[in-house]
Amino acid sequence: MLSRAADAMFWMCRYAERAENVARFLDVSLQVMLDLPDPHGDPWAGVVAATGDEEGFSKRYGVATRDNVVRFLTVDHGSPNSIVSCLRYARDNARTIREAISSETWEQINKWYLLVNDAAAGGTTVENPYDFLAAMKEASHLFVGVTYLTMTHGEGWHFGRLGRLLERADQTSRIVDAKQGLNLLRPPDVGASLDEIHLSALLRSVSALEMYRRRYGRLDHSLVMTFLVLDKLFPRSIRHCLDKAKESLCAIVDTPSDSAGTRPERLLGRLVAEYEYALIDEIFDQGIHQHLDALQSKLNDVGAAIHETFFATRPDQVQEPLAEAAQ
Repeated sequence: MLSRAADAMFWMCRYAERAENVARFLDVSLQVMLDLPDPHGDPWAGVVAATGDEEGFSKRYGVATRDNVVRFLTVDHGSPNSIVSCLRYARDNARTIREAISSETWEQINKWYLLVNDAAAGGTTVENPYDFLAAMKEASHLFVGVTYLTMTHGEGWHFGRLGRLLERADQTSRIVDAKQGLNLLRPPDVGASLDEIHLSALLRSVSALEMYRRRYGRLDHSLVMTFLVLDKLFPRSIRHCLDKAKESLCAIVDTPSDSAGTRPERLLGRLVAEYEYALIDEIFDQGIHQHLDALQSKLNDVGAAIHETFFATRPDQVQEPLAEAAQ
């Protein structure tokens, strides 16, 4: 497969996944804010900080109010990680590889993008974001289903799944981390009932409440963290995403799962091994925020290694214009 096409497939799926996860992240933030009776500090500034876009937000809006943050993360074309921007990037990548994807895949990403544009033009997204965020998650599910059912599961499809799973692992870590930060904003005299509301909202934000209840029953902070970080079977847990990402990477390079020849394989293999044998108590001892922050850095390293190995143009691939002219 051409590196250009593989790159576009990887980022098409990665940006589509990011759009869904921004919707999930904002949804859980809105739910938790409603349940905070008198939050300490500046909770909406904490939401922006969790996205890593503080500088861009400060330049565009200054004060972190609810409406400003919702607009910045949903329909602001000037925000690089807003939902509308992510879908524009995903659609642009899809357009360059129309010949490599199914017509149904193109139609779904196009419909999704137009849905966001229509919502932005309507002007009601900021005032009532809940229906909009639910529509974003549903459109993402359709996109993933269409790519799964209408595309050959060859090299190109695996590049797309690899991008989606790395992005999902990163965004699940950010959602969990943001919930941890918001929980610290609650007044100290509020009891365990609010903790349960927070945990329930967190699980709902990743569509995990029913599966968690089936597995563990009662809501418990340690068990919720175990489920979202270390569970092997739940599709949005960090460990599951890493395991399946490694499967796709091995399929791309056509090596056994226990081999680690390329740099991306080595970096991702170390992460998979780390989570295979990790214990939640050890993560708590390290500090959940510190652990998730380190994970995000490691995922960035994996992404950079994938780019260098598969997508970057090498010197011997670049034609010399002067030599060409001389001929």
